[in-house]
Amino acid sequence: MVAGVVILALSLPSALSALIDSRTPRVSALLILVGGGLVGYALTRKPGGYGWTDVPEAFVNVIGHYFF
Repeated sequence: MVAGVVILALSLPSALSALIDSRTPRVSALLILVGGGLVGYALTRKPGGYGWTDVPEAFVNVIGHYFF
């Protein structure tokens, strides 16, 4: 879930840059597909699904797991 949200967030500047420069947003489209796929996979793997309040908790759990 966390990786998918981060990838989706990183695709936005790439998409805006490509659109402003009148280029085809190929890389951002690929990032959107990968990030969306990861989020979709996470949503289907958790039995109860995720709610809006679960996303910040997931970020805290991941950061806490790797840094503390």
